[in-house]
Amino acid sequence: MKMVTAVINPYKLDEVRNALNQVDIAGITVTEVKGFGRQKGHTEIYRGAEYQIEFTPKVKLEVVIADEQLDTAVEVLTKAARSGKLGDGKLFVSEIRQAIRIRTGEEGVDAV
Repeated sequence: MKMVTAVINPYKLDEVRNALNQVDIAGITVTEVKGFGRQKGHTEIYRGAEYQIEFTPKVKLEVVIADEQLDTAVEVLTKAARSGKLGDGKLFVSEIRQAIRIRTGEEGVDAV
């Protein structure tokens, strides 16, 4: 099993969720996060005063999938989250050694 972690723009969340549902990948965890990468924040003007926003709001998605679904999930996530602009985000793929569904005790891919 693999865990795909994606840090994306918040306005792309619905598009990514719908794209994952279309390829029968369900069960995502979503967390609101802040951070910066190459863009190193940005400047905003509020009531005539200029403010430096160092941490950009993002959304972190975590999806645990079977090994066979990895290529599909990565392709769908990158396509749906891409705007072509700086700050689109990142994808990380990790190995998951074990998964257990607490309610039923199912293990492995069945638990996902």
